[in-house]
Amino acid sequence: MRRLNRKKTLSLVKELDAFPKVPESYVETSASGGTVSLIAFTTMALLTIMEFSVYQDTWMKYEYEVDKDFSSKLRINIDITVAMKCQYVGADVLDLAETMVASADGLVYEPTVFDLSPQQKEWQRMLQLIQSRLQEEHSLQDVIFKSAFKSTSTALPPREDDSSQSPNACRIHGHLYVNKVAGNFHITVGKAIPHPRGHAHLAALVNHESYNFSHRIDHLSFGELVPAIINPLDGTEKIAIDHNQMFQYFITVVPTKLHTYKISADTHQFSVTERERIINHAAGSHGVSGIFMKYDLSSLMVTVTEEHMPFWQFFVRLCGIVGGIFSTTVEIICCRFRLGSYKPVNSVPFEDGHTDNHLPLLENNTH
Repeated sequence: MRRLNRKKTLSLVKELDAFPKVPESYVETSASGGTVSLIAFTTMALLTIMEFSVYQDTWMKYEYEVDKDFSSKLRINIDITVAMKCQYVGADVLDLAETMVASADGLVYEPTVFDLSPQQKEWQRMLQLIQSRLQEEHSLQDVIFKSAFKSTSTALPPREDDSSQSPNACRIHGHLYVNKVAGNFHITVGKAIPHPRGHAHLAALVNHESYNFSHRIDHLSFGELVPAIINPLDGTEKIAIDHNQMFQYFITVVPTKLHTYKISADTHQFSVTERERIINHAAGSHGVSGIFMKYDLSSLMVTVTEEHMPFWQFFVRLCGIVGGIFSTTVEIICCRFRLGSYKPVNSVPFEDGHTDNHLPLLENNTH
């Protein structure tokens, strides 16, 4: 008897259903319903793939703070070619902290040919094209930061041809360590001679007709040398139209801490404005012929960090996509049946061959 009561209780629990029943016509397969389902699942798949690509992508976060590091040295990386022989030019740095020339022992003077080979010209053309795009679309700088150490160096490739032309230019390359104050790196006629009140250049021994400060800046950067980072003056070429010509670059240096998934480096970004003029004392244009790069350091420091979308946020967005499309699809199907586009349940034939497609108002449901 107890076992019989237990079976009746289980049967009653199974028959108990508080949720409304879905009409059988709602679950019947049809071409239109299959089309809606196919479109829904295809949309889910496409949006899921797009969301996953967004999840894989990263972005750069910029934070600003006051630079409190005043005691360390600033590294200047230089690779400049001047259209004069090495014995005629001298490069040095004079900063505002001292009235003496900073040490230039880290620079190498290498005789070379000023004209580029075909492969080098193609490199320079591509670099100048990138520079023009960077000036128009600043967001490309984020791509360059993220690609650091992923691509090859942006240095000028070596000559692929054996030029029989004698060297007519001087490549000045290397690096210097200077104080973190405003200064002036310059290349002018004659070697520099320091003295207590400043410095001077032995320009009297150089023939005035041999002055030619046409130059090409293959690389100029501040701080740690990071491959694949393109700086504003890389690839710049200037041709002098007069022997007495001055080229000036006014540079503002911003200390930058770069933290990506590939590299962590203390480097520097900088902006630059250019000016060039012909020295003519009779016309009131005074100065010294040469290349002058006057730099100043910003008091702000920028921290650039590469960030990634957290997995939980990706999962929540993915659930929102699937749930939203599913609920929208169900709503479309339900609206379709509410508008009367579903198949009739009962059809009662008349004697004349017509059918009664009206649903019964009441149904006796027996359980």
